Amino acid sequence: MIRLPTLTPLEHLAFVAAGLLTYVVVTRIRRQRRAPYAALAWVMSIAAFPYLGVPLFLVFGTRKVVRPRTEAQPAPQGAWAVLAPPWATRLLAALGVAEAHPQQAVAFQADGDDALRALQALMRSAEHTLDVSTYVLGDDEVGAAVASTLCERARAGVRVRLLVDAIGSLKSARSHDAQLQAAGVQTRLFMPLRHNPRRSRTNLRNHRKLVVADGLRVWGGGRNLANEYFIGSAGHPPWLDLSFTATGTLAVQAHALFEGDWRLARGLNRAPRLGYAERVHLYEQQAIEAQADASGASADARPHPWISAEPRPGDPALRGVPLAQWVPSGPDFHDDVLHALLVSAAFHATERLLLSTPYFVPDDGLLEALMLAARRGVRVVLAVPAQSNHRLPDIARGRALREMVEAGADVRLVPAMLHAKAVVVDHQLALCGSANLDSRSLFVNFEAMAAFYGAYEIDWLADWIDGVAQTGTPASAAPPSWLRDIGEGVIATFAFQL
Repeated sequence: MIRLPTLTPLEHLAFVAAGLLTYVVVTRIRRQRRAPYAALAWVMSIAAFPYLGVPLFLVFGTRKVVRPRTEAQPAPQGAWAVLAPPWATRLLAALGVAEAHPQQAVAFQADGDDALRALQALMRSAEHTLDVSTYVLGDDEVGAAVASTLCERARAGVRVRLLVDAIGSLKSARSHDAQLQAAGVQTRLFMPLRHNPRRSRTNLRNHRKLVVADGLRVWGGGRNLANEYFIGSAGHPPWLDLSFTATGTLAVQAHALFEGDWRLARGLNRAPRLGYAERVHLYEQQAIEAQADASGASADARPHPWISAEPRPGDPALRGVPLAQWVPSGPDFHDDVLHALLVSAAFHATERLLLSTPYFVPDDGLLEALMLAARRGVRVVLAVPAQSNHRLPDIARGRALREMVEAGADVRLVPAMLHAKAVVVDHQLALCGSANLDSRSLFVNFEAMAAFYGAYEIDWLADWIDGVAQTGTPASAAPPSWLRDIGEGVIATFAFQL
C-alpha cells in the first residue's frame, strides 16, 4: 500500500507561500499581464489547492514568449495612408505591426467548395516554396486531398513545409506522416504535449491558418483543413465559414509569420532573433529584388513588386485599391494586438460594428467597449451560432450576450454552425481571419487577422455578416435561473482564463 507523505500545518503554509511566490515571480518579473479576474482565479487556486494549483500554473500559466522586444514602427505616410483610418494604422504601427500595402488581388470564399478549389489552386501554383500552417489537419477526405497535393508539389521539387498544432490535431496530426515524409514534405508539430519545458508551453496554441505559395500568394481565414470546414461530414452540411486568397504583401507578411512560428516549433530557445516587422521588411526586400531580376529592372525603381508607382493623393482610383495588412497577435508579441485594435475600434465606430464569431466570451474591457458603442447609437450586430461545436463556450457566453442585448445590440443566434471570424467597423476597416472573440484567442493563442481598408472588401464582408445575421433569431435578455447564472460565472472565470 502506497503511503502518502504528511505535512504539518506549518509545512503546508510554507508550500502555499512558495506557490504564491512562484506566481509573483513568473507574472511580474516576466511581465505576464493578466486581467484581474484571471489573476484572482490563479491566486485562489494556488491558495486553496496548492498541490494541484502550482503544477497547473507551471504548465498553463505562461502567456508570452517574446524574444526580442517588439519595436514600434513609423506611422504610415503617403498616398496609400489616406485609405485607412489613422486611429487604426497608428495604433498598429505603435504595436509593431508591419504597415498596410495595396494588393494585386483579393478574393473571398464563403462557399466551402469554392474555398477548397481556391486552396488547391494556390498550392498547385507553388513553384519554389509552399508553407502551410493549420490548427487541424483532418484524418478525412479534405485532409487526404491536402496531403496529396503537398506530396505532389514536394515531388516536383518545391520545398514544402507543414506546421500543425499538436493539440488541434491531437487525433489526426500523424495520420498522413508516412505519405508526407516519403514525398519529402517537412513537418513539425507546434508545441507537442510531451516536451522539455524549455521547448514549449502546453497552454500556448497556434491557431493561425495560413498557406503561402512562393512567398507571393496566400490563402487564409478561419477554416481548418478538415471536412467540416469545406464539404461537411457525417451527413451534416459544412460550417458557415470564410477564407480568402490574396496576391501581394499579405503573402509576404504571412511568410514572415510562418517563419517565426516554424522556428518556434523547434523550441522556445529557437525563437526568432528578428521581430515580426523586421522579418517582413527583409522578405519584402527579397521579393522586390526577385521581381526586379525577373523583369530586368533595378530593385530601386519600384517601391513594391505589385504596383507601378505611388498614386497622387486625391486620385479617385484610390478608393478601389485593395489595401490590406496582417494583424497578428499572440505570445510572440509583447502587447495583445488584436484586443487593443478591437477595443479601439469600438470606441471610434460612429455608424456600425458588425461581428461574426463562433465563441463570444470577451473580457470585461472589450465587452464594455462594445456595449458603450451600442448605447451611443452605433448599430452593433453580433452573429453567433445558436449552438456551437463546444458546450463550454455556449454556457460561458450567456452573461455577455444578455448584457449586449440590454445595451441595444442586435444579437442573432444563427441556426447553423457559424465558424467565421469577421469584424466590420463603419466603412473604414474590416477584419477576417482566425481569432474568435474570446479571451483565449485574444490573450493566449497565436492568431492572425487580415485587416482590409478597400471599399470592395469592407462592403463584401459587411454584406456577408448582415446576411448571415438575418438568418438567426434575436437573443433574449431574460435572466437565467440562479443555478445557470452561477455556472456561467464559474466557467467564464476559470475555463477561459488559463
